[in-house]
Formats: sequence, C-alpha cells, structure tokens
Amino acid sequence: MEEKIKQLLTAIVHPETGQDIVTSGFIEHTAAAAGKVTVVLRFAKTRDPFALKIKKQAEELLQEAFPGSEVLVVIKEGGAAPRPEPKLKTTTGGIAHVIAVASGKGGVGKSTVTANLAVALRNMGYRVGILDADIYGPSQPKMFGVEGYLPEAVQEDGEDRIIPARSMEIELMSIGFFIKPTDALLWRGAMAVSALKQMIHQTRWGTLDFLLADLPPGTGDVHLSIIGELKIDAAVIVSTPQQVAVADVVRGVEMFRNEHVGIPVAGVIENMAWFTPAELPDNRYYLFGRGGARAMAEKSGVPFLGEIPIVQSIMEGSDAGCPAASTHPMVEKSYREIAEKVVEQVMKNGR
Repeated sequence: MEEKIKQLLTAIVHPETGQDIVTSGFIEHTAAAAGKVTVVLRFAKTRDPFALKIKKQAEELLQEAFPGSEVLVVIKEGGAAPRPEPKLKTTTGGIAHVIAVASGKGGVGKSTVTANLAVALRNMGYRVGILDADIYGPSQPKMFGVEGYLPEAVQEDGEDRIIPARSMEIELMSIGFFIKPTDALLWRGAMAVSALKQMIHQTRWGTLDFLLADLPPGTGDVHLSIIGELKIDAAVIVSTPQQVAVADVVRGVEMFRNEHVGIPVAGVIENMAWFTPAELPDNRYYLFGRGGARAMAEKSGVPFLGEIPIVQSIMEGSDAGCPAASTHPMVEKSYREIAEKVVEQVMKNGR
C-alpha cells in the first residue's frame, strides 16, 4: 500500500527542481491503515513557496485513488528529509488493544495508576502488558520489583527480539531497563524516540488483550512519536483534584483530540482524591480540593472514570514492587471499577 502511495506521488513534479517529489526526497513518511492515508512532506527549503500547492495536489490525488479513506498530508518545516529509517518488522501484531495513560503534568501518580490498572485488568482475566515510555522517570521496574532486569535479545525468524520482564503475569518493557536513573533526564529528542521505537517494535509481546503505554507527563515529541508508532485505541488522563493539575488535563485531552491525532479519550481518573486514616475509616480529608477532575471531565465532554483515594498501602505497594491492587481489596475494587469502564469505552469505540 505504501509503495502504491509513493508511486502515485511520482506524478507530482516540483516546479523548481523539475523532478517529482519522490525522486527529490521530499517524502519523509507514508502510512496507510484502518481507512486512513497519511503522508508527511519535508522540503529542502525551510519555507518552500510551492509547499501548499503540492500539499493540495497530493491530497486530491490520494483522495481520488483511495475513495472513502481519510487523507492527511502534513508539511514539516526545516530542511531536506532525513534518510529514511529501515522499516522494523513489528512485534505488535498480537496486541488487541493499546491504551495510553497520560497526564498533563508530573507528580499526579500516573505510573502508579498504570501499574494498578494493569493488575485490575489481569484480575479480570485479560492478558496484559505495560510499555513504560516515561523517559523522564521510568517507574514501572520499581513498581513490579524488576529493577535489576537486563533484557536479553534472541533471534526469531532472522529478526532480533527483546524479551520483556514478566511480573505478576504482566509483560513489562521499560526504558528504565536500558538507562541508569541518573541519566533519564539527559535523554532528549531523537535518541529517546529511536529507543522507544525499538522497544515498541522489537519486544516479544506475544498475544495481549491490552497493552498499557505509560507516557511521559505533559505533551510533546515523545508522545507524538509513540502515537505514530502504535495504533492506540484510547487514552486515559490522570489528574489530582488540584486546580493546577486539573488545568493541565485540558491540554492532555486536546492533544489526543487534535485532528491530526484523533484518539478517543476513554476518560479522566482523579488520583489522590481524599485521605482516610486507618484509625478513622469513615473520615475523608480532601487534602488537594474536591472534585476538580470530575468537573473538568464534564466540562471537556469526556467520561469521568472514578476517584482513587490516598491509601498508605498504594504507596507502600509501589515501593515494595507489588502494586496495591494485587493485595488490598479496597484498592482492587476501586481500580476494577475504573478498568471495567475503560474496557467498555474501548469496546464502544471499536477502533
């Protein structure tokens, strides 16, 4: 299909070079899947005067060739196209659904939510994996007690495959297996993106019902790269009740809703919703405000998935390498209710 796209685009000639845009090296990326055709163009000049004209020609040509498909032609600024990377033979074919877990800012417990959500899904009988793509602070190895794991590579059908860690019947691949904690913040741009692509496409995931992708906080290049490499079915946004955290939820929702991304938001989870001391089980103390994430979800028109209280066992479980949803009935109940809603949203969207 991608070869057909390039073949079609050879009909478009750049007025200045006199050559077609494929021969000129202006095609940076092409993709075709699930009724969507995407082409990324990068011209030799930063502000090529013919760029918009060529974009329009390409859109018309592809729309005619692929009637009924959504056609997206994107122009990227800045210099000639880099040499195309060799296509990796992906190992993601056995993954039924991918759920991105994101947050508008750091410190809201996104990785803890990911780990416990994975355990809840496993308890519901699903085969689950986690892709820890948080390059600024990979937490999943600690959450599951596999910090010392060193991934091995094996040859399968002439291809290198990376063996994921396995803990509590959950397949786990983390950027943290490849870098020292002190180096995490030094990873930027191309280096991080390249490593993540390799993790996504070369990990021996096997057959999974759900892969949870623990994304870095905020919005940026790493998120867009992962979105481009994985067919994500839905996104879950994690927030706390604080207004400063809730305001960032909007940015997260809008990133996934962007017309060039188009990933359904399954909903918002409010973490650290209240605190109940063990000695006063009927008391609730709303340390960070009350209901902010729920209100923001309603305002943004996305489902509210539920509240997670501050429970000492959740923190202790994360530190001990055993997510609390696997040992604490109340925590498991909270996460199972959220997991059921997430599954319902994913199945309803039917991506």
